[in-house]
Amino acid sequence: MKNKNDYADCPVTEVIALFAGRWKLIILRVLSRHARRFGEISVRIPAISKKVLTEQLKELEADGLISRKQFGEFPPRVEYALTEYGKSLCPLLAYIAAWKKERV
Repeated sequence: MKNKNDYADCPVTEVIALFAGRWKLIILRVLSRHARRFGEISVRIPAISKKVLTEQLKELEADGLISRKQFGEFPPRVEYALTEYGKSLCPLLAYIAAWKKERV
């Protein structure tokens, strides 16, 4: 039987940790075409609560996958976009979607 620590240095484990959370991959997919405001993301993922969306966006930003740009306007406007690091995941997301379509 393998020890839990055998997976500590596994690259797959590290990638899965980035996506921990039910909605992160979906949020990344929503942002894959262009930057969006909070409300636009929320409309495209109606099943997610605003609290959870806020938490997931903060975690994705902390992980360097998305950026948050606040405009000095009134009313306040904030946009979320993929960083270059986040954009590097787009081919993987497209592959996952294609893989699923093939198996339906």
